[in-house]
Amino acid sequence: KYQCLSFRKVFVCIIKSDMQFPPLFKSKFLKICAIIMHLYLLYCISGMNAAVRATVRVGIYTGAKVYFVHEGYQGLVDGGDNIRQATWESVSMMLQLGGTVIGSARCQDFRSKEGRAKAACNLVKLGITNLCVIGGDGSLTGANEFRNEWSELLQILLKAGKITAEEAKRSSHLNIVGMVGSIDNDFCGTDMTIGTDSALHRIMEVVDAITTTAQSHQRAFILEVMGRHCGYLALVTALACGADWVFIPEMPPDEGWEDHLCRRLTYQRSIGNRLNVIIVAEGALDLHGKPITCDIIKNLVTKKLGFDTRATVLGHVQRGGTPSAFDRILGSRMGVEAVMALLEATPNTPACVVSLSGNMAVRLPLMECVQVTKEVTTAMAEGRFEEAVKLRGKSFENNWNTYKLLAHVTAPDVKSNINIAILNVGAPCAGMNAAVRSAVRIGILQGHNMLAVHDGFDGLANGTTESSGWSLPASMIEEISLNIAKFNIHALVIIGGFEAFVGGLELVTAREKYEELCIPLVVIPATVSNNVPGSDFSIGADTALNTITTTCDRIKQSAAGTKRRVFIIETMGGYCGYLATMAGLAAGADAAYIYEDPFGIHDLETNVEHLLEKMKTTVKRGLILRNEKCNANYTTDFLFNLYSEEGKGVFDCRKNVLGHMQQGGTPTPFDRNFGTKMGAKAVLWLTDKLKECYRHGRIFANTPDSACVLGMKKRAMIFQPLSDLKEDTDFEHRIPKTQWWLKLRPILKILAKYKISLDTSETATMEHVIKKRGTV
Repeated sequence: KYQCLSFRKVFVCIIKSDMQFPPLFKSKFLKICAIIMHLYLLYCISGMNAAVRATVRVGIYTGAKVYFVHEGYQGLVDGGDNIRQATWESVSMMLQLGGTVIGSARCQDFRSKEGRAKAACNLVKLGITNLCVIGGDGSLTGANEFRNEWSELLQILLKAGKITAEEAKRSSHLNIVGMVGSIDNDFCGTDMTIGTDSALHRIMEVVDAITTTAQSHQRAFILEVMGRHCGYLALVTALACGADWVFIPEMPPDEGWEDHLCRRLTYQRSIGNRLNVIIVAEGALDLHGKPITCDIIKNLVTKKLGFDTRATVLGHVQRGGTPSAFDRILGSRMGVEAVMALLEATPNTPACVVSLSGNMAVRLPLMECVQVTKEVTTAMAEGRFEEAVKLRGKSFENNWNTYKLLAHVTAPDVKSNINIAILNVGAPCAGMNAAVRSAVRIGILQGHNMLAVHDGFDGLANGTTESSGWSLPASMIEEISLNIAKFNIHALVIIGGFEAFVGGLELVTAREKYEELCIPLVVIPATVSNNVPGSDFSIGADTALNTITTTCDRIKQSAAGTKRRVFIIETMGGYCGYLATMAGLAAGADAAYIYEDPFGIHDLETNVEHLLEKMKTTVKRGLILRNEKCNANYTTDFLFNLYSEEGKGVFDCRKNVLGHMQQGGTPTPFDRNFGTKMGAKAVLWLTDKLKECYRHGRIFANTPDSACVLGMKKRAMIFQPLSDLKEDTDFEHRIPKTQWWLKLRPILKILAKYKISLDTSETATMEHVIKKRGTV
């Protein structure tokens, strides 16, 4: 009856109606009642609905009663119809919706003890002992205060005769778990808050549109983005679009910034740039605490330089729109982790917040995060700006350091006499250009001569200078070595997918035969398939994932007027099921077939039966994703015919093969930012490695650590020797043997309402943000 089903450190405990409860968990599970609220002042953001959906469905699956609290704390105080029990179907068809379906509102009543007593009374009457709060630091702080005075509130209600002693005993303690929703990404302890990535999508859509008109008319554009106390949106936007200048609250410009800005803009025009872009956070200040606004900058540029200048304030457009794939997955993962935290909580467990660190969902003490968030504001007010940047966390600090490397710096007069070649290998993907751009610029700023190799490894072998195709090295190793000597290349940056990884390995292996190949090289993963060993993420995968998710939304919408329809969609990825799995989470798929998770005819039968049952509910649509090489026999046509036959009379089917549209399109903010940081970090690493390998007047690199893959692993960007990654590589199927995202597949099945049997529970440890910020 019990089957182990784990994801991350936590084991999901699924309760079936006929299941015998383990003694230690029986009383706890019967008492669980989760509650969801949105408390981000009057603002709602994209991605919240994904968190609501996951919390409701996982809560119901564990046997809990789950309640919506409409209109935030106001609904909690008012009670009545504002607190309603949630059902599985009540959270269907909401993943693609921005904002929140259960509303949000300010509440003055909750600020008073009398108001909080009313809220406590409403919870006690319904037997609710667990609270899941989605909001900013103010809302989460209020929830913690509510928890701390819970015993006192119960005594007040007892004395007033509003609750009985039995009710007070049954609700003797209150557990709190928070999820952070904020487009500003201003909450310390998490790399990303729900809504931030979607806001960046809205901003970049506008920036891309504006830059085309700016180039046509040779204009300077100043864009104000949100961020009253945090400059994350402005900073990442500046990195993603290559802005000439960015103003953020955490780091005011130096004295005399006006002259420096004008010199910068003038220089850009002098080298042929037809436009200038300046990004301003709404809370930007100078060193004296005076606001720096769009109008101030516009007047400065117009009067001193005479440039045709326009200012645009984006406003609340940044808060709306369809959630990005990242925000949907983030909200879903946080919702699942929040329920697990509530299930494992004891009366002595401190209130926690579910956070994202790298690609890991972690739990942090709520008030520690709030404390550090307040310390940032204090540091800025006292002029300790470097400390404020560090307090924001490693993600913010890395973005700021990358911006400083790329902006406001001129090429040195003294050259290094180092030649670094950059080449793209394999199929193209969105975001490659960002990596090339930053690598070239960082290299030039280091004094190196940067060489662009056209036509991938073919170009390196043949010395071609015009791009004509993409290929892998085969019998061309000797030609490559000759051209490395001919062009005096001292280091290589290889940007590409699995072909780049294999090609880099072949070059390393050939070092024994060809001394010219004894140079440092780095591989930057860039492929929609996300199948390069040594990295959890590849440049281009996020753009492809958003393309698939958006297409699935449109396909599902097309069925709005046609009930009982199932769509079967084929995605790219080769043998790697990353795109199918993550798109399944983001789009709310009923199943996602991938090579890494083998399936047979019995699994297909289960899936068909699942959809037949689903058609009996109010949700009469189905979505099936299939990775293109998941199974040689169970093809897309086979699945279409199978579902069509078995669903005859109940539902009909449609199939879509998305094809190469997944490789095109405008890069997402994540891919632009990720590519920019990867390119910069790669060239800086090569610069240090070249110094290490300089011997007897020449470069000689033959150690394993001189040829690496630069990748994101869990919480950091690290360099791993190519030779060390061979053991973790399935060369036949072109995938890593270990893939982190496979641990998320149980979430996909749970949210699709499959009757997965249970497990045991393993408690996840709570980390500490104050220690973390000093060590990560």
